[in-house]
Amino acid sequence: MFDARLRPLIDPPLNRLGRILAGWGVTANTLTFAGLALGLGGAAAIAFGQFALGLALILVNRLFDGLDGAVARVHGPTALGGYFDIVADFAFYVSIPLAFGLFDPANTQAALVLVASFVLTGVSFLAFAVIAAERGAETTAHGKKSFFYSTGLAEGGETIAVFTAFALLPAWFVPIAYGYAGLCLLTVFQRSALAVIQFRD
Repeated sequence: MFDARLRPLIDPPLNRLGRILAGWGVTANTLTFAGLALGLGGAAAIAFGQFALGLALILVNRLFDGLDGAVARVHGPTALGGYFDIVADFAFYVSIPLAFGLFDPANTQAALVLVASFVLTGVSFLAFAVIAAERGAETTAHGKKSFFYSTGLAEGGETIAVFTAFALLPAWFVPIAYGYAGLCLLTVFQRSALAVIQFRD
């Protein structure tokens, strides 16, 4: 919901740093995999109750996620890079609720519901992208991407805000997780309604 509005603020500094990193020979895929490793490290820290460390690694993961795109824009995005980026994103996203479920069995049911909502959101996102690409649709609302990004109520910015709340308020994991799972499901319905409008033959 907020990602497209944040892009004009975060893209200029990311692009400047991306040009520097590209000049040093750093590749976008290297940043993608390094960011994934850091994000999974954050999940592991949370699973052991190290919430401050987990949050720090989550935020660094998101920085790397922005930088891999900035570096890719220097050399030109690739299909393989786009594939690695989205797989790394969803691996990271599901790891955080999983970590809270491992930390405290009382969180398990809410964590499973949130992961399921992430799966449904991801399926709707990718299905929309595939069909939009077949129809030649394009958008730059989220910056230049290797495939079509459809807007939704629950996007990256909202997810990171929720993960931050989890780490700062771990005792509130269950209600926050259920609430955000509901927002993810609303996103699926929203995207499906948009598909009905745009993909009707």
